[in-house]
Amino acid sequence: MSENALQNNAHWGVLKKISFRFFFILLPLFIFLNNNGAFPFISGLLQLPALVLHKFIPWFSEHVIHYKYDFKIYTNGSGDTSYDWILLLFIFLVSLTGCIIWSLFDRKRKSYNAAYYWLVVLIRFYLAFTLVLYGLIKVIKLQFPDPSLNRLLQPFGDASPMGLAWTFLGFSKGYNIFMGIIEVSAVLLLFRRTIIVGAFLSLAATAHVMSMNYFFDVPVKLLSTALVVMSLFILAPHFLKLYRFFIQYESAQLDKMYKPVFKKRWLYFSAYGIKYLYITVSFGTLLYTFNQQRKTYGGDAPKPFLYGIYNVESMRLKGKTLQPLTTDSTRWKQMVINYSGYARIKTMNDSTFNFSTVFNTKKRELTLGSVDKESAQYILTYQLIGKDKLIISGLKGKDSITVSFKKKDLKDFRLINRGFRWVNEYPYNR
Repeated sequence: MSENALQNNAHWGVLKKISFRFFFILLPLFIFLNNNGAFPFISGLLQLPALVLHKFIPWFSEHVIHYKYDFKIYTNGSGDTSYDWILLLFIFLVSLTGCIIWSLFDRKRKSYNAAYYWLVVLIRFYLAFTLVLYGLIKVIKLQFPDPSLNRLLQPFGDASPMGLAWTFLGFSKGYNIFMGIIEVSAVLLLFRRTIIVGAFLSLAATAHVMSMNYFFDVPVKLLSTALVVMSLFILAPHFLKLYRFFIQYESAQLDKMYKPVFKKRWLYFSAYGIKYLYITVSFGTLLYTFNQQRKTYGGDAPKPFLYGIYNVESMRLKGKTLQPLTTDSTRWKQMVINYSGYARIKTMNDSTFNFSTVFNTKKRELTLGSVDKESAQYILTYQLIGKDKLIISGLKGKDSITVSFKKKDLKDFRLINRGFRWVNEYPYNR
């Protein structure tokens, strides 16, 4: 946009007006249908449209574009489901159709200064609150937890690209804080004087997130790409001036943005009062919620009873000692207690089985139940000897069983014990 493009008396070109109409429909539709927690106060209002779309999109997919998928999948942690892609296509078609109709009936309008202003306000708030949300869960270290015990034991080549990314990012608390601060800096978008700085930082943050999502197959590609587009949309009116300043080393003054004038003073103070109240309440709620979640399942959450990796030293079943044969699917090799209420047992042939766990610490009893069955499979008692010895004995159905374990020291993992060093005489790349 030119220097006067956002002034009250500016005349917009035909292409500029058409592109604005398209984005004026596209971006708000995307924002409201992908609220993502940015505007929690409208979540209830969006439930009815969501229910309607959950019926319409599968019909549209099957009968209009003739694409079939699992119509039961809507929201499951992935933002790149077939439903999401078809919803995006539908939003695009609605925006294109609306743009054509709007352009036919509103050809004589000189500009859309006020509408553009409020569109940018919507984008700024959505972008800021989305990035602050993601930034805080990095600073508080909820999004990328420390590598779990199961992850530490998993062969490197068995990890998925997303699992590799989560392990890499979760390993370093400092890197989480660094990423989080960059994303939280999107709060600058909420203030008029720092919009451009905030947009630059948002572009850097969202481009980093988008690249991770694309290159490590993280299923949030649609949202991260949209956030990059929104960052660019905010910067778009200033591209020419920024090019002159950064590339041609010419002095340049950024265009003054259109600003609505409140005719009554109370409207001005009310608008700003609502803005700052909403910012304060929203950010305060996020901080409180995430801090509580950190105590529940984050880094400050209590570890489950008998947390650790237990390697089997010996095992007796039906009174017979089972030898550690690598082909044996019955003899246990390892037990991992990583999460409260669950245990994972690996047999000698590397088959894994998940069990629910119920401890009675007064009676020193442990019940292991298959996660797929209601009845318990193992009724056991446990005995702790020293810091690293565990013996369990009891019944598997009607058969007697006794297993002796030795707890693995987590510092035996190179990833855990290596630490940070200022001085490295040689590269330590293992």
